[in-house]
Amino acid sequence: MKKVIRMREMWDNQEGIIRRVAATGDMGRRIREMGIVPNTLIQIQGRAPLKDPVAVKLRDFVLTLRNNEADSIFVEVDAEEKEETIRHQNRT
Repeated sequence: MKKVIRMREMWDNQEGIIRRVAATGDMGRRIREMGIVPNTLIQIQGRAPLKDPVAVKLRDFVLTLRNNEADSIFVEVDAEEKEETIRHQNRT
């Protein structure tokens, strides 16, 4: 089952497809210029110790985004994938 969430809600190593960028103005332009556009596959690479910023892999590069930027990016993810990951981690 698929669902659309904010990029900030994704966990480490989770993949998804960008569906919408809600940011407008200068921030929206800057986000799009970095290649964060709809229908792009992304993967969360990690987060700083205080959870801000977040490192994101898309295409062949990694970039970092502040949480306020990640809040404006909506990503389609596999909703069941997290449950499977949690079950697997609990078994090991």
